[in-house]
Amino acid sequence: MSAVGVIFSNIHDENVPELSRQRTMGSIPYGGRYRLIDFALSNFVNSGITTVGVITKNNYQSLLDHLGSGKDWDLARKTGGLILLPPFGATNTEGLYRNRLEALKNITGFLNRRNEDYVVLSDCDGVFRMDFSDVVDYHEAKGADITLVCHDEEIDSASGYTAIKADETGRVTDIRINSMLRGKNKFFINVMVLNRSFLIDLINDSVAHGYKSFREDIILKNTKKFKIYAYDFNGYHASIDSLSTYFKHNMELLDKNVRDELFGARDIYTKVRDSAPSKYGSDSHVKNSLISDGCVVEGTVENSILFRGVKIGKGAVIKNSIIMQDTVIGEKVITDCVITDKNVVIRDNRILAGCDVQPYFIPKGTMI
Repeated sequence: MSAVGVIFSNIHDENVPELSRQRTMGSIPYGGRYRLIDFALSNFVNSGITTVGVITKNNYQSLLDHLGSGKDWDLARKTGGLILLPPFGATNTEGLYRNRLEALKNITGFLNRRNEDYVVLSDCDGVFRMDFSDVVDYHEAKGADITLVCHDEEIDSASGYTAIKADETGRVTDIRINSMLRGKNKFFINVMVLNRSFLIDLINDSVAHGYKSFREDIILKNTKKFKIYAYDFNGYHASIDSLSTYFKHNMELLDKNVRDELFGARDIYTKVRDSAPSKYGSDSHVKNSLISDGCVVEGTVENSILFRGVKIGKGAVIKNSIIMQDTVIGEKVITDCVITDKNVVIRDNRILAGCDVQPYFIPKGTMI
């Protein structure tokens, strides 16, 4: 298989503004020790794709700190490896890119310098484990121009989603964008495969015609002209498109079956941080929770996720909450359906609560 990977780290920042205000979508913390970009990067590495370009835009200092040289994903290489693609990659760039098509236009130099046959494009809004080599093989076997990775999901409202219909051969016959659908449908999960030369031609043609949207001007309008196929992914997939879905899918990690499917067969890699084991006080009580390294727990933690370095005071009761890195929670604090960003301090005797569809969010570095 000859393929190069491209990750869009910023495309969906507006979906979770609470968490992306000071970071990219790709660097949003997830599951106690990961960032969202870890899943896309790990999928590439586990699929044998060892040249991965990461497109940046703004607020990417946190992303750079996390990725470093790429060694934690075995991508610190003399040739290929992890390649950061800045937002001003084209000589005629007038400003920050506004959409996927403009982002691709900025990396045409990177694509032209590669010699791989295929390009795998992936966003950072999905949490899943997948072998991209299977998609590339499917793409090659079908002789496709574009292969869209799809997942059957049942959601209440599909506004903002791309719904796909395909015939018995897998060829896409209809695409609906931002349509209000209910029940189980086939949705595009923002992963696609294209021939590298075909993608370059698409970008150049789009610029010449003044197209603005890769999805609407290229994919949606050319289902009959191009050979567009749908690849069905049947594993666990979580789409992060709001603070409530972020909370919901984090809580799903408390289910052992979900953890086994997501982390079981192949590793999901992340930045290594050397921390001491977590410490539990004599009066602590922990039930059905994920506790990361370096935590100090002296209270009660139930159905919650604690990131690295969290401190829980005596008599505190933390339920159904996501407590991010280096947060300090004082004594006799009660939280329920709360999300704290990093470095939050909650002083003694505070009571904070939200609900599963509207969790109570505390911004980074806040003291309450």
